[in-house]
Amino acid sequence: MMKNIWIIAKREFQTFLDSLVAYILLCVFLGLSGFFTWLFGTDVFFIKQATMQPFFQIAYWTLFFFIPALTMRMIAEERKSGTLEVLLTRAISDWQVVFGKFLSCLLLIGVALLFTLPYYFTIAWLGPIDHGAVWCGYLGLILLSSTYISIGIFASSITSNQIVAFLLSLVIGIFFHWIFDLVGSVAGGGLAELFDFLSTSTHYTSISRGVIDSRDVIYFLSISALGLILAEAQLARRNVID
Repeated sequence: MMKNIWIIAKREFQTFLDSLVAYILLCVFLGLSGFFTWLFGTDVFFIKQATMQPFFQIAYWTLFFFIPALTMRMIAEERKSGTLEVLLTRAISDWQVVFGKFLSCLLLIGVALLFTLPYYFTIAWLGPIDHGAVWCGYLGLILLSSTYISIGIFASSITSNQIVAFLLSLVIGIFFHWIFDLVGSVAGGGLAELFDFLSTSTHYTSISRGVIDSRDVIYFLSISALGLILAEAQLARRNVID
C-alpha cells in the first residue's frame, strides 16, 4: 500500500518540478513572504525584535492562495484528460491516489518552507530569538498546509475544470480562514466558542507563538482527514457519475 502511495507521490512531485507554474508560484510565495518579513508593514526592522512572527503572519495568507493554485489540477486535470481512469485500473485504490497526491503537494510546501530558513538564520544572527517558537511556527504552517491541501484535493475531485476547482477551494477555505473567525468575534456565548474553534486562525496563532496544544494538532489533522475522505468518496462515485 505505501509503495503505491509513494510511487504516486513521486510521480506528482516530478510533475510539479517539470511545471513552470510551480516555479512561478514558488517565486511568488518567497517574494511576498520576504518582502513583508523584511521591508513592509510590521516587518522585522519595524518592530525591532528578533522574531519570525512577521513571516508566519504573511505565510498564513500567502499559503491560503498558493495551495489552491497547486491542488486545482491534481484530480481535475486527470479527470478531464481521461488519465484518471487509467490510473485507477492499475490495482491502485482510490485512497492511495488521493493520499499520494496529498503527500506530493505537502512535500512541495515543505521544499518552499526550506527556502525560507535563511530568514530564520539571519534573524537569529541579528539578535536573540525564541528558537522553540520558530520551530512551532513551522509546524503550524505544515499543519495549516495539510488542511488546505486536503480541501484543494477535494475541490479538484468534484470537477474537471481547474479554474472551478481553484475557486471552489478558495470558497471552502475562506470559511475556515476568515469567516468563522469573523463570526466568532461578533457572536456571543457558546456560538462564539464554536466558530472560534472552527477557525484555522485560532489554532494556527496558538501554535505559531510556541504553544503546542493537542487540541490544535487534532483540529488540523481532523480537517485534513475529512477533506481526503470526501475526495476518496467522490472518486468512488465516478462509475455512477460517468
